[in-house]
Amino acid sequence: MHLRSKGLLACIATIFLMAPLATAHGQAPAQQPSLTVDRDPVPSPDPEPVVAPTLAPGQQGTGAIGGVSKGANGTYTLRSDAYEVALNATVLDGGGHSIQTLDKDAFHVYEDGVPQQIAAFRHEDLPVSIGLLIDSSGSMYDKRSAVDQAALDLVKLSNPVDEAFLVDFSFEAFIDQDLTSDINKLKQGLTYIKSSGGTAIYDALVASADYLTKNAKHPKQVLVIVTDGEDNASSATIEQAIRRIQDLDGPVIYSIGLLFGEDTDKRESRHARRVLEQLSEQTGGQAYFPKSLKEVDSIAALVAQDIRTQYTIAYHSTNPPQNGGYRQVHVEAKAKGYGRLTVRTRSGYFPKSNKSAAAALTTNAKRP
Repeated sequence: MHLRSKGLLACIATIFLMAPLATAHGQAPAQQPSLTVDRDPVPSPDPEPVVAPTLAPGQQGTGAIGGVSKGANGTYTLRSDAYEVALNATVLDGGGHSIQTLDKDAFHVYEDGVPQQIAAFRHEDLPVSIGLLIDSSGSMYDKRSAVDQAALDLVKLSNPVDEAFLVDFSFEAFIDQDLTSDINKLKQGLTYIKSSGGTAIYDALVASADYLTKNAKHPKQVLVIVTDGEDNASSATIEQAIRRIQDLDGPVIYSIGLLFGEDTDKRESRHARRVLEQLSEQTGGQAYFPKSLKEVDSIAALVAQDIRTQYTIAYHSTNPPQNGGYRQVHVEAKAKGYGRLTVRTRSGYFPKSNKSAAAALTTNAKRP
């Protein structure tokens, strides 16, 4: 019998006190083996390499990104001796078209208004850890078939070295499939989703970001959330959710809002739209709002393409991490032959200490 790990999201007195993701609806196992990983807290001197795709023609890379360095044999190794601020960035021209031909010199990074020196730059298809979050509230019942197909197609457009996990959420968040590169396991996980109950978007995002922090193999991390309404069941607020995700140095959020249909309340729809846009904008992602179920699959393809074609920029902050506090980040891009360019990336972050960053990278590198 397949066991779905359960970790009920309890009432959050503070957003830093979090419960793990939940298991099968109505089941209360004594243990949570799929979410609990026995890790050796002592850093490994020789972390296992993470194999990633090599540079495609026309793509470029310099330096190391987010604790990832490229060796002579073409593999990537997670490093545990560096603290960097890593940014995934999408560049758009005035018409909203993605620009893919810029080099490092075209970018300028500012933290709290202070110019930062770019330490590393890559424009290639780095491996990604992806969380697929599907609204399983009662109103999603008639949308499930199209959403399930779009989720699978998004994974199919990923690279073999990518990994993904599947979560459904209503009043609670349930993990239907742990991180895997096997699309058949994800397909099986979709069969466990039952549509009923309310919509706890913020709790699901916070729990999923925390799950990625603890279990993801790749430094580049993404959450894709599909929902048809606004949050009406979370313990966390939207401000708390964003704060926690930023504090985790967390994933980019892509939102797909199914805010259409004759029964959709226009006022609630406008509020839900603003919420999804805020969640995505604050983390460097994008919110999409299809006009019908027929567009969901094509939007999933756009999300996959955006993930695959981003620039990855890293810098060492001039403000030491031990000073703490939230830091605003702004990235500009300028190049001859282009007019005004817009850079989409996360709006800021809360720094981690060198010690905690090194421990996290070492732990992730040791996962099989």
